[in-house]
Amino acid sequence: MNPHSTFRYQVDGMHCGSCVARVEKALAGVPGVGRVDVSLAQHQVAVHVQTGAFDAVTLTTVADAAGYPLTLIQTTADQEAAAARRTQEYDDLKFQVLVAVVLSLPVVILEMGSHLFPAWHHLIQRTIGATANGLIQFALTSLLLLWPGRMFFARGVSSLLKRRPDMNALVVLGTSAAWIYSTVSLFAPRILPPGTPALYFEAAAVIVTLILLGRLLEARAKGRTGDAIRKLAGLAPKTAQVIRGDQMVSLPIDQISVGDILSLRPGERVAVDGEVKTGSSFVDESMLTGEPIPVEKSEGAQVVAGTVNGTGTLTFVAQAVGEQTTLAQIIRMVQDAQGARLPVQDVVNQITQYFVPAVMAAATLAALCWLAFGPSPALGFALVAGIAVLIIACPCAMGLATPTSIMVGTGRAAELGVLFRQGDALQQLQSVHTIALDKTGTLTEGRPVFDDLVVAEGFDAAEVLMFAASAEQRSEHPIAQAIVAHAKKDTLVQPEDFRSLTGLGIRARVKGRDVLIGAARLMAKQDVEIAPLAQQHEDWAAAGKTALFIAIDGALAGVLAVSDTIRATTAAALDALKQQGLEVVMISGDSTATAQAVARDLGISHVIAEVLPEGKVAALRDLQAKGTGVAFVGDGINDAPALAAADVGIAIGAGTDVAIEAADVVLMSNDLMGVARARLISQRTMRNIRQNLFWAFGYNVLLIPVAAGVLYPIWGVLLSPMLAAGAMGLSSVFVLSNALRLRWVGVPERAVV
Repeated sequence: MNPHSTFRYQVDGMHCGSCVARVEKALAGVPGVGRVDVSLAQHQVAVHVQTGAFDAVTLTTVADAAGYPLTLIQTTADQEAAAARRTQEYDDLKFQVLVAVVLSLPVVILEMGSHLFPAWHHLIQRTIGATANGLIQFALTSLLLLWPGRMFFARGVSSLLKRRPDMNALVVLGTSAAWIYSTVSLFAPRILPPGTPALYFEAAAVIVTLILLGRLLEARAKGRTGDAIRKLAGLAPKTAQVIRGDQMVSLPIDQISVGDILSLRPGERVAVDGEVKTGSSFVDESMLTGEPIPVEKSEGAQVVAGTVNGTGTLTFVAQAVGEQTTLAQIIRMVQDAQGARLPVQDVVNQITQYFVPAVMAAATLAALCWLAFGPSPALGFALVAGIAVLIIACPCAMGLATPTSIMVGTGRAAELGVLFRQGDALQQLQSVHTIALDKTGTLTEGRPVFDDLVVAEGFDAAEVLMFAASAEQRSEHPIAQAIVAHAKKDTLVQPEDFRSLTGLGIRARVKGRDVLIGAARLMAKQDVEIAPLAQQHEDWAAAGKTALFIAIDGALAGVLAVSDTIRATTAAALDALKQQGLEVVMISGDSTATAQAVARDLGISHVIAEVLPEGKVAALRDLQAKGTGVAFVGDGINDAPALAAADVGIAIGAGTDVAIEAADVVLMSNDLMGVARARLISQRTMRNIRQNLFWAFGYNVLLIPVAAGVLYPIWGVLLSPMLAAGAMGLSSVFVLSNALRLRWVGVPERAVV
């Protein structure tokens, strides 16, 4: 196993928040494990390996001993297999619920019907009699506990024996108490004090039935929280047409190798990432970028797995297959974000770890209080109150409150073209108050074009352009590419001794002459006099163009200008960010005049210009010193330090791999509206988490005392264990349903709060 890796496992046997805490505690103690992130909603755990001493066998052994078997998930196929197991478990649960309803319904009719309708009571007495009535209830309830209810007993008894009681243990104690008391009342009533024998078979039967029904609804809702992952995984076709010699064969995508040539017919999905070899078509990349307009593809263009071909036919060379495709990486990013544990979850886990023992203590105390101070028959009241407390307490809702919101929120974000690479960013972005943006490639198209050239006295324009373009051939900067594209290719020569001067420009030798291209500060460092063309430089900068000086053999040779168009969506995106109450700051390496001109057009009042890459980091530190959270949006290699230094780094889709790796959030398109979408998702998700936690904790704080009987002395109200079971199930369903509302979070246009 490689150090500093992350391994994802499917976890069996987790049913409540206390289970999460136990899984984390057990796995975190394995040598070599750094951090453990458990998701109750996904039934998965991400194990972050800290050292090379990690032993997977020890990990699974420890998990098995704790009662939570693990299954390694390495590929999309593993993920699909895990999903298939959950589907089978859901189908099995549906059958168990049906059986439980069939068995419990006669018990409820026989017992509760007699209490509610005197005529029904008399009918039962005249026909089958009280003894037969009790025996029927005993038989049906016993069968129910042994068949549909056996899952609670298998897990609950085991957790009690291991002295790590969980939610199943509460169900076992509550139903067992009701069944044992009723059985003794039916077969040996003399053992009990006079006046206390009573049948509570219906309580045990209905408790199991309602809790099973609650888990069925919970499982269904959990399944819907993973819709985003399933939709993404379903985008990749199962087979593809591969050209082998003169023949075309249909192969499963797991048999496609890098270098294979694939045929893509109209309407088909792209199977793997690759480069177009022949043909021309328009490809719908909305699944990747969120942009509805198809993108033209021809020879040399890149195609991405999961996108949809239009009406043309293409052949392309496979460049990334299997788990290396962009789609597979997106799925991994979403999985990591959905499985992330936010800081707020640590507090929840600490509470739920001790919650079940506390509930057992509260149930015992409630029963003792009723025995000591309750009216006659005190034993019956004590039994009802104790069982109600055991059943109504629901650590399930606590454990689900945070992970379900994270799953649905990050899934919705992915649908909108926003990927949260780091879970913490989901919590941090909502508290950001300042958005700092790079200019080139972020606010602008990032595809500058050559605009003009003015040469100094004694220099020829064509010759200066040749020297400048030849020198820039080794640079990957968009401005360099614009200069090279404008020059005549047959006049260019390969530069010697090329050096990129970060944040300043470039230096190279062309035909034995020293060529220097860059900003005024570079010329000042090299003692090149720029006064003859300074005014021209200032005029272009004031017009929003990027102006660069050219020096040959230490003498000023000319000044050239390139222009970069502001993205069509930038103004609307900035307006949306301002409507969210954010301060917008532009940070640029361009001259102050150029940066101010662009900022003026976009309505940005705060501009930090003429900064080197390390200067961007310093600028962010100054903004952070004001005490407000700062997010930085950028796309280039030179933005990576700033992306890492910001409270939240946001890389746009056209960004380099380095920028994306340094970022916390990745926008799959170049549209800055994605920043507004990301913050909206963050705000709504965190608000949803707060709502869920308020409900989960408030529910227990209010209803445990009610179940214990605090309202009985005032209003004569004592909560039935059956109602307690129903309330417990509905608590988890409420949390899940509330989280699912995030699936409909809208796309901000202007005002969003």
